[in-house]
Amino acid sequence: MSKHTTPGDPVTEPRQAVGRFSVVPIETPTLGDRSYVVHDGEFAFVVDPQRDIDRVLAVLEQAGVQLTHVFETHIHNDYVSGGLALARRTGARYVVNAEDKVSFDRTPIRNGETVEVGQMRVTALATPGHTFTHLSYALAGADSAEQLGVFSGGSLLYGSTGRPDLLGDDHTGQLVRHQYASAHKLATLLPDEAELFPTHGFGSFCSSTQSDVSSSTIGVEKKSNPALTHDEERYARELLDGLSAYPAYYAQMAPLNAYGPFEPDLSPPSEADPAELRRRIEDGEWVVDLRARTAFAAGHTPGSLNFGLDGAFAIYVGWLITWGTPVTLLGETAGDVAEAQRELVRIGIDRPAAQATGGADRWTEGEQASFLIATFAELGYVRRHRPVVVLDVRRAEEYRAARIEGAVNVPIHEIPARIGEVPGGEVWVHCASGYRASVAASFLSAAGRRLVAINDNFENAEKLGLQFVGPET
Repeated sequence: MSKHTTPGDPVTEPRQAVGRFSVVPIETPTLGDRSYVVHDGEFAFVVDPQRDIDRVLAVLEQAGVQLTHVFETHIHNDYVSGGLALARRTGARYVVNAEDKVSFDRTPIRNGETVEVGQMRVTALATPGHTFTHLSYALAGADSAEQLGVFSGGSLLYGSTGRPDLLGDDHTGQLVRHQYASAHKLATLLPDEAELFPTHGFGSFCSSTQSDVSSSTIGVEKKSNPALTHDEERYARELLDGLSAYPAYYAQMAPLNAYGPFEPDLSPPSEADPAELRRRIEDGEWVVDLRARTAFAAGHTPGSLNFGLDGAFAIYVGWLITWGTPVTLLGETAGDVAEAQRELVRIGIDRPAAQATGGADRWTEGEQASFLIATFAELGYVRRHRPVVVLDVRRAEEYRAARIEGAVNVPIHEIPARIGEVPGGEVWVHCASGYRASVAASFLSAAGRRLVAINDNFENAEKLGLQFVGPET
């Protein structure tokens, strides 16, 4: 198994007391999101559940509470929701904005309407900006007007806001203005002591910027969040200037969520032998090796692709794959395959075509493919003695900020379509720390290129005397 949580176990922070109620965050760190289970000791509601609802059910069982409502803040762009499946499994009401165009029965809710859940009262607040129909949900006691917290989805985040460009360029200018107004609405309606519970902002590309903060309040955000400390023009300009590319699979998420995702099948896929793996690769399917990059470099099935479980596995698979391409998973253990399968259903890749476990010796007919792993120090030494191609697969804005002189930039998400543009010769591929470089190296290896993958932190490159260029103005 990798360092991540065992499949099926809830990933939670300690229960947080909000007034007399309990809030249990369910983390999905590989996608950068949180879901929430909120209860009064007897009845519960859930906000923005992920697709693998068994984690939510485990929290509900551990707390011994009855789920009555599932709330969506918005039609999500970065993951497939488990809300409909959870509501159907438990009999809870599925609460979705009345203005959202969906293909399933739901309990519609509008701005200002309230729902009572046991001793709790939940009030919907229109907070457009991330989407046009985005809602936040304020929490209070059923017998009190005091707002204790707010579940802000992709609206007000820790030190940031949700990005406004996921619905296309035609709407970005309008949505960024809405986002600013929505942040101020929450800051006006809620007391400084109210706890803030966002869905995004923990690594999700739905956030305009990232934060290492794990909790906050409205009062803290008033003092630190650009949406609340800057004027509207400065906020909009800086937010839009700072936006980077987001994963291509996002285009698939909103339609899936509006249609109504079913509960995923997490049963093990069928086993594939080396001959079947070779046939699938030759047919243009993806055979994905889940091992760490050093193990993959040492020996792998020719034509397989390395997306290790030790990084943002699902994000990069979903970003680079042509949607609908069959995926076969290679893991050292059945647990590794199960973990990858769980990650993939969260972004709508529901059933692997097959699996194989063990190691490269069991997956390969004939010789294995391999390539060298090196450091930036070794790159500096080699460049003093012979010419090599330095391929930088970081995002364009990272490349513009600082790069090795003479490096060619093909961002990782463009590698499948642009691999033919990589200059001929021996290729040394790098990113910021090694994960993206290994993904790119696996594509280069499958294409038959002679290569070395740099497994090192980019900050070491300049320290070691490699000539730098940047930042661009």
